[in-house]
Amino acid sequence: MPTVTFIGPHGTKVVEAEPGETLLDLAERHDIMMGSACGGVCACSSCHCYVRQGLAALPEMSDAESDRLDMGFDVRPYSRLGCQVKIGTTDLVVELTQESIRTWYDEHPQARKP
Repeated sequence: MPTVTFIGPHGTKVVEAEPGETLLDLAERHDIMMGSACGGVCACSSCHCYVRQGLAALPEMSDAESDRLDMGFDVRPYSRLGCQVKIGTTDLVVELTQESIRTWYDEHPQARKP
């Protein structure tokens, strides 16, 4: 099974992934702070992340993903949308963006510290 290392505001978390599931589904299953304002249907850019390792092993970005990613903040050559990245057999290292973390907190206000 491939592993995905998520880099977030509280350090790193390594989790095992099922080939074919999306990064967003994996993040939600493991309580990773990846936001999803649209629910993972490629209608926003809130699950924007940086694929630090394993990018070359991923399928090419679709036109729909590229169009939505254009709406993101601080887009880089290794940016992808978590709802569109299907995990293969290669281990990945994924950094959460500030955009995604802010959205996650908006979706989980109880997690904010007073």
